[in-house]
Amino acid sequence: EYPLHRHVSGFTSSLRTSSAEGFLPTSVDLANGLHRPHQKPAILRKISAAQQLSASEVVTHLGQTVVLASGTLSVLLHCEAVGNPKPTISWAKNGQEVKYNNRILLQPDDSLQILAPVEADVGFYVCNASNALGSDSVSIAVTLAGKPLIKASRAAVINTGSPAVTVDVGSTVKTIQRANVTISCQVAGVPEAEVTWFKNNVKLSSGHHLHDGLLLIANVSLSDQGLYSCKAANLRGEVTESSQLLILEPPRPLPYLEDLTSVLSSAVTSTHSVLTSPSGTKMTVSPGSSALIGCAVDGHPTPNITWLYSGEPLSLRHRLLAAGQILQILNVSDAPDGEFSCLAQNEAGFLTQKTSLAIQEYKWSVDKLMSCSASCGHKGVQLPQLRCLLDGAEVNMSHCKEKPKPDLQPIACNRRDCPSRWMVTLWSPCTRSCGGGIQMRRVTCQRLTAKGSSVPVSNEACAQVSKRPVDTQNCNRQPCVEWVASSWGQCNGPCIGPQLAVQHRQIFCQTKDGTSASSDQCSALPRPLSTQNCWTDVCGVHWRVSLWTVCTATCGNYGFQSRRVDCVHVRTNKSVLEHHCSWRPRPANWQRCNITPCENST
Repeated sequence: EYPLHRHVSGFTSSLRTSSAEGFLPTSVDLANGLHRPHQKPAILRKISAAQQLSASEVVTHLGQTVVLASGTLSVLLHCEAVGNPKPTISWAKNGQEVKYNNRILLQPDDSLQILAPVEADVGFYVCNASNALGSDSVSIAVTLAGKPLIKASRAAVINTGSPAVTVDVGSTVKTIQRANVTISCQVAGVPEAEVTWFKNNVKLSSGHHLHDGLLLIANVSLSDQGLYSCKAANLRGEVTESSQLLILEPPRPLPYLEDLTSVLSSAVTSTHSVLTSPSGTKMTVSPGSSALIGCAVDGHPTPNITWLYSGEPLSLRHRLLAAGQILQILNVSDAPDGEFSCLAQNEAGFLTQKTSLAIQEYKWSVDKLMSCSASCGHKGVQLPQLRCLLDGAEVNMSHCKEKPKPDLQPIACNRRDCPSRWMVTLWSPCTRSCGGGIQMRRVTCQRLTAKGSSVPVSNEACAQVSKRPVDTQNCNRQPCVEWVASSWGQCNGPCIGPQLAVQHRQIFCQTKDGTSASSDQCSALPRPLSTQNCWTDVCGVHWRVSLWTVCTATCGNYGFQSRRVDCVHVRTNKSVLEHHCSWRPRPANWQRCNITPCENST
């Protein structure tokens, strides 16, 4: 039925044979290697058919396939290896170390024997030979007649530096770009199985295939990521194993960080920003301000970022933004010294970037001088201009108030003879207070020397520089004015006291020659009174009252009495108009009386 396979009772070899029995070494030439000292292990492959000791016992070397039959009572798997030092032999099944018991035995010659094999014993058995110089391994499949068996692994392989990596299907492979990845799909089965490869459930073209179920993915890139599946199928069924291929990119620096720009646009104006770099960056910041430090990195998978300050975890006040890519220092004064660094890590490697913050200091500066107080002579001085600076820029003086002020010493300047110039004295008092007068002053030409003395020179020396000032001028040219009063009027005004009244007169402003002038022109002069008190017999008056009349009632609430009140002249005792007495209160001329309850008559 299967002409390409050799049948043995209880055993079938799936390897096609074309030569007589022989041994093939893996890494050494047996003719010369057996006696060579310090030799890496090499397992011998025997490519002849299995040896049948009895109808129920099968003996085979590695590199073969054993198909269990119902009458198989024992399977002996030989593993012969050469090497110096002598290799140590170990066995594994489907990637797991074989656990020996009373049915699965390790023989003295390192062969593995399976007694009374059952379906659970089906799988790929691997013999590993190792010494101090290296190791070698070869597998053998033990299967049942029926659907195929795939040698699968559940290993997680991470390649961060090798240019090539080979794994068994079922492994998860994480590798750097541009490496060559080979996935092995070792299949055993009777009938022989056909192997088909898929990527993300899409069948791959034959151009990806190599012999013996190997799939080569050369020069891998991000586009090669995916799930690679090996399907083994024969007439009895099919089985599939898959490997996940993930491409690793170690963290690498980026020249910009978009998130930093957006965060900075919404921050306060005093916030500084800087990107870290592998070689280190520096930023100068003002005391008490906030700082945004960006860690611009890329990688696959996305690197995890850890922030450090002077090589230690952060303990100062901070916030992490943009998934940890931005570190915000709330107050840079909390970090006076030291270096900030971000450690970006993923499975492909790590990258450290760093930056240093230099905190500016407010300081007094006297590097500039104020203008000289004089252009010549002996008194010119300059004072240093005291300024408060931050990073060379002038700021408000209040920022430096905690700093001691430097001692400011005046500096002499422009100490030289002055050009000749006119010197004048003060004007003399005006010769007249009004009507036009004259003032005079002295005008001389002098030169002030650098020693402070004033030396007279000829008028011609000053005339070449400027016009001679005048030495006389008119003054007090306003006209001379005075207040003029008319005669007092009669003393017949309203009485303001006994024999006391008021009299009036008119006041005028006029010039000395009698010309009338406005009152404003005389406003600087004391103004005479226009009213005064005066004595007059007309005001010699007083209030005269008569006796009260008899009360109109003897009891009750309605009784009243009256009297006569007159303003009379003291001397003549004649009545006069009452307004002459108005300077004193007028006495009452009526009042209530006998306001007592009336008794009831019986």
